Order: sequence, then C-alpha cells, then structure tokens
Amino acid sequence: MTRSFIICLIIYVLAPCLACSQTVGKKPQAVENVFLSAGDNVRVEVWVQNLKIPWSLVFLSDGRALVSERPGIVRTIQDGKLLKKPYAKIEEVEAKGEGGLMGLALHPLFPNKPYIYVMHTYRKGDNIGNRVIRLRDNGKEGVFDTVIINSIPGGKNHNGGRIAFGPDGMLYITTGETFHAELAQDLNSLGGKILRVTPEGEIPKDNPFKGSPVYSYGHRNPQGIAWEPRSGKLFESEHGPSGEFAHFANDEINLITKGGNYGWPEVIGAPAKKPYIDPVMVWKETTPPSGITFYRGNLLEHLKGDLFVATLRSEALIRIQFKTGSNDIMKIERWFATDSSTGEYGRIRDIVEGPDGYLYFLTNNTDGRGLPRPDDDKIYRIVPKK
Repeated sequence: MTRSFIICLIIYVLAPCLACSQTVGKKPQAVENVFLSAGDNVRVEVWVQNLKIPWSLVFLSDGRALVSERPGIVRTIQDGKLLKKPYAKIEEVEAKGEGGLMGLALHPLFPNKPYIYVMHTYRKGDNIGNRVIRLRDNGKEGVFDTVIINSIPGGKNHNGGRIAFGPDGMLYITTGETFHAELAQDLNSLGGKILRVTPEGEIPKDNPFKGSPVYSYGHRNPQGIAWEPRSGKLFESEHGPSGEFAHFANDEINLITKGGNYGWPEVIGAPAKKPYIDPVMVWKETTPPSGITFYRGNLLEHLKGDLFVATLRSEALIRIQFKTGSNDIMKIERWFATDSSTGEYGRIRDIVEGPDGYLYFLTNNTDGRGLPRPDDDKIYRIVPKK
C-alpha cells in the first residue's frame, strides 16, 4: 500500500467532502469542495423542457441546436423552442439501462461538411454493441449517411457514449467496459477506451497503436471529454467503481496522454504505480461525472478557463479552477447543491457552452435513477446575475 493511497484513504474516512487531486509525479493534495447553492454570480433559467432523458446537446452554426434523447430521437431546438417533428429517429436503438442514444458531435467544417455524428447502443441477434453513425443534414432533418465505427462492446451499463472532435480534426469516442472490467486492459477490445478516428472513420496513421482506433485505455466508464483551450490538452471524466472488488466512489478527472494506460481495473484511485497514469482528480465521495467543458467565452468572464463537470448522483454542477499554466487544482465548487447527494436540479448529464456565451446543462431525472419532477427533463441556461 503506497503512501499516496494511505493519504487518500485518510481523506475518505475523515473528510467526505474533500477531493483527492493528483498531478503526475506529485503527492495527492486535499482540495475542499465548496458548496455554492446559487453558483458564483450567475442565475439559472429554463431554456427547453418536456424532454425524455436528454443526453447530448450541440449547437449548429445557423442558430439551430440538436439534443439527443436516449430512447432514440434527435430533436431540433429553433430559437429556443423545441420542435415537435424529430430531426432524426435512429433505428435499432437498444435503449435499456444506461444504453441507447447518447453522444452527438458536429463535423468541424459544418456546414460545408453537413454531417452530424451520433453514438448509440444497438442489438444484433443476442449481442449488444455500440456504434457511431453519421447523418447528413438537409436543413430540416438528418438523414442516415454511413456507419463510422461499430462493434464497440455494449450492454445495459457502462457504455461510455461521449463523442467530440478535437483540435486536430479527429473524432474522439469514449467507450465503457460494459461491466466486464478485463476489457479495459485488452488492446484487442474497443471497450474501456478512448478511440480516435478520422471524420470518415479511418484509423489515423499517428494513432499510438498501429492499425487500431485506440488512443488510451484502462478506462471504466468515461462519459466526458474536453480540450483545455490554452494548452490543447485533453481531459476526461470517468466513473469509479460501484462495488467491484469491494471498492466504491473514486470518480475521476484524467489528463489524457496518447497511448496512456489509466489503470482500470488493475489500480483504483491515485496509487502512483507505474506504468499506470494517475488522475488529476479523485473524488472520495460518489460523484459520477458525465459531460465536461472548459468555459471559453467572455460573457461570464469570471469563469473563463474553468472546467465544468456535470454530475449524476451528486446532483451538482462542479466548477474546477486550475492554477494558470499547470494541472494543479486551486478550487472545487459544487454549484446548485447543499451537500454531496442533493442538488436543486437533480441529475445533470451534460454541460456545454453555447455560441451566445451562456452555459447550458441537461438534466436526467427521468432515466430511472432520478426523482422525476414536473415537466422534467429540461435544458437550463446559466446567464449573468442581474
């Protein structure tokens, strides 16, 4: 048992509202979670409601926005109004447990390349898998174009599901190990990984493993990816164990290195054990993080450069402030929550920045684990405080 593990264990026992922050090569530091029930100099307003388990939100350059609903529908939002006619109905969606229609991504050259990318769970005979498909936008709806990648392991739980284009123009895909922990260390499996492919689904020549879409591995259930705007570094959010190997919590934020092994299930938390890469953040209370984003805009200037993390069971929107030019964490704020399990808006699935400079977050209170409220689920908008 390493000294860093002992420190994290002490934090877990004595201070349930502390997080364990780890920069590679340094000992973990305790960073206090500050609860801000009203956020920091912001207010929240309902933007869209009457959704059914929304999972991902993307903004198009013509003023439209698209939101995925896990049962298999992509919806259009026009001028802040949810249109009745679906943008797309994805066939063969296996919407059971945590599976179904998940991540959306916009081609980086949209609308010149009028493509929308969609990740979803599907069933083929007795087998369940995940795949990414591409839709062609015709201005009113999305029409199936092609399959980008398939044969990703799928199941009732741990499907990953987040997709996004990086600054390099490549498509990154987070995949879960579907409660088969051994897949995360198996480089012949696409489960428990971050994948990287071209917009056409081809394997980039500079991927770390020749002929493979695998970019990093050793992940349990990664559900968020975002690039720090100044450095271009890739960050990822990941669910820790929920009873496997008699461990709980240890939810993570990772700084992703090309070809890196993040340890699951060989290591848990931040044990500083080679060759595994420790997280930059390990929460010792159950947090499950989902979508993440770095705020880049000027409208909420005091938030610029901060990482925002949507969380599920802890029902908070988490703001993480890093020391300028490093991965050291200075402050962690849990917005819209009064403790580590109760928040004003319930389960939060995704957080994105809109082209207007506002932050938007999606709730998932009708996913079978939350407590449904009137007209749930919703998309909320974070705007400056009056």
